[in-house]
Amino acid sequence: MAGFSSSKALSYSSLLVVFLLFGFSEAREITVGGKNGSWAVPSSESQSLNKWAESTRFRVGDTLVWKYDSAKDSVLRVTKEDYSNCNASNPIEQLKDGETKLHLDQPGPYYFISGTKGHCEKGQKLVVVVMTPRKHLGISPAPSPAGEVDGPAIAPTSGATSLKGGVLTVVALGGFCLWF
Repeated sequence: MAGFSSSKALSYSSLLVVFLLFGFSEAREITVGGKNGSWAVPSSESQSLNKWAESTRFRVGDTLVWKYDSAKDSVLRVTKEDYSNCNASNPIEQLKDGETKLHLDQPGPYYFISGTKGHCEKGQKLVVVVMTPRKHLGISPAPSPAGEVDGPAIAPTSGATSLKGGVLTVVALGGFCLWF
């Protein structure tokens, strides 16, 4: 790595940290199902909105967006029990404007069903689980293996005597660890 100074590495490291801080904390607008018109009775189990939701990470501050024909459907936010029973008679919230936006303001599960009679029973429903935000950023020490006595760590040995011209930078952020 000729010509690569430690000050350049520090500059790149600083830029990466700033990018990661803002990249992971920015709230997003997420279209339900990943595309317009997804709020509908699924054609098969593999087209279920819950399959889509299982592969999507939702965070506090994100906004869900549904786009649908308001003359034919609506979105009902319901309890877990009403979700399981497809009970539309007592929703927590009824959303029916055709371009519904719902702000996810707390961690945990959110339950949604279609407001059109019979659609929930045919699979038009959705559970979104919002992740709990991390309270702090920092590096936590790894837990000690069971049975070990606390004491000074001993550095491992190897045949390598030095890192010639190499720079190792570790950035730990919100459960992610990057090496470069």
